[in-house]
Amino acid sequence: MLTGLDIKKSFGSTEVLKDVNIQVKPGRISVLIGPSGSGKTTLIRALALLDFPDSGEIAFDGHTYKFPLNDNQVIEPPWPDLTVVFQQHFLWPHLTLRKNILLPLSKKTDSHHTVDDLIKIFQMEDFIDRYPNEVSIGQRQRAALARAFALEPKYILLDEITSALDVEQTGAVIRHLLTLRDQGIGLLVVTHLLAFARELVAKDEGDHIYFLDNGKILGSGGLEFFENPGSERAKQFISSMDYWTGNNKVS
Repeated sequence: MLTGLDIKKSFGSTEVLKDVNIQVKPGRISVLIGPSGSGKTTLIRALALLDFPDSGEIAFDGHTYKFPLNDNQVIEPPWPDLTVVFQQHFLWPHLTLRKNILLPLSKKTDSHHTVDDLIKIFQMEDFIDRYPNEVSIGQRQRAALARAFALEPKYILLDEITSALDVEQTGAVIRHLLTLRDQGIGLLVVTHLLAFARELVAKDEGDHIYFLDNGKILGSGGLEFFENPGSERAKQFISSMDYWTGNNKVS
């Protein structure tokens, strides 16, 4: 299990995360929603040990790290058992999309079959051998997803991965995430799209949703969270988002 306990993080005088508690369980999907600037990406970076929290505790499959670290404490990077996909994609510009996907798999002997499957799943056959600057943002996003999935990690953290995808590709992502969950992989999905969040947590009673606002978790639960958010701020956020999608279920 991947766990964050009482996570705090500040940048200068701005407190971005305030005693955040969150869990990502194997074979389960956790969805993190909240307004822009609420601290979602900062939380993902902290959980992945890319940016250390100022205080709190992060535990990952038997390894526990308490922050701030002791002088003699050594962090064992969780990668590639824990993999992150960011909005920025972070593709090497001098490599084709195919080579970007294959690069971190150089030590895996069975990677090509997995990559070929992912290329088909995300319909990348027509542009997989182009360079990042030769394809659209959505096509780059698909390549970044395929690269992460090909690593076959135990946990995947996904930050607004559908922001540049059309409805058809978003559907393909949903189906693949559900497949990964059924294979025992733990997933944390950051999204502002409530319809996307609903699709993910509706498929299994063990899946969970968290609402983060102004650095605090102000509500969490299963699918019932959308009907009973647990806080006025979460209720306001869901109502506002549902207004724009025509799915106004929270009264």
